[in-house]
Amino acid sequence: MRIRYGKLDDVEAVLRFWAEAAEGTDRRDDADKVVQLVERDPEALLIAELDGRMVGTLIAGWDGWRAHLYRLAVDPGQRRKGIGSRLIAAAEDRFRKFGAFRADAMVLHDNDLAHHAWSASGYAPQPQWGRWVKPLA
Repeated sequence: MRIRYGKLDDVEAVLRFWAEAAEGTDRRDDADKVVQLVERDPEALLIAELDGRMVGTLIAGWDGWRAHLYRLAVDPGQRRKGIGSRLIAAAEDRFRKFGAFRADAMVLHDNDLAHHAWSASGYAPQPQWGRWVKPLA
């Protein structure tokens, strides 16, 4: 398995992969958003490949202040093989280069599979924080 950065010509394949492997259906994914991500930060989209086939993704976003992790998705047929852990470790290595001291991950409350993956990598929920959101129309 190898981990590489996503490129512009990966956008459609990433969207298809997320439709099959990512949890949560309230997202409004479109190619333009992924293109913007790759153009703005060419190392943010991590893609795990096995024999040339996409088997995992993780967005490792760095805003200059904080390290954020989104879209940990692993091919359902390839789960529990260490792909998620390797993606998380690659993201953490990226963040360390920036001098980040902590990373946070967006994880759905009901996604028990994800809870196990994040816990195995040393992450834990922070009960003192809550996520506040406002839809932008």
